[in-house]
Amino acid sequence: MVFLLLQRRACCLHKNKCIQCCYSSLQDRLPWLLQLHEVIQRERCSGSDALVTCSALKRHYRWIMLHGAKALDQDILPPIAPDVFFLFLQGDYSLIHQRVASRRGHYMKADLLHSQFDILEPPLEEDNVLTLDISRSITDVAIEVEKHIIKFKPSPAMP
Repeated sequence: MVFLLLQRRACCLHKNKCIQCCYSSLQDRLPWLLQLHEVIQRERCSGSDALVTCSALKRHYRWIMLHGAKALDQDILPPIAPDVFFLFLQGDYSLIHQRVASRRGHYMKADLLHSQFDILEPPLEEDNVLTLDISRSITDVAIEVEKHIIKFKPSPAMP
């Protein structure tokens, strides 16, 4: 399996807003979310495996990533195919705070973490979400993700 890691050039479109604790609105994020939707659709159509990384803290953000602009006008959207799923990295505040505080050279400082928890809409009742306990080892988490991918990946056609 080949994974393409697509990362945002900066964690948010308005990096200075994040640094100043002035978080982006949906209007600020919308172009980026629509761009992620296009990337996801392009990768699905190509048959490639891809890993797109971003926070997607709100359900509406995740819906836009899955359904594009249609998510702006509809309350109920059709389910997305299981070949697109979210990894919800779940951990308690103190563990995540410790990890964020130990990072060097990253614009998001530990004092901004509380606001991230405040706006988080956990995807616990959403389809296509694999919840991962980040207190486990990286190896264990990676194995769980791999098993999930294999479970939903179509088998190659038999000759």
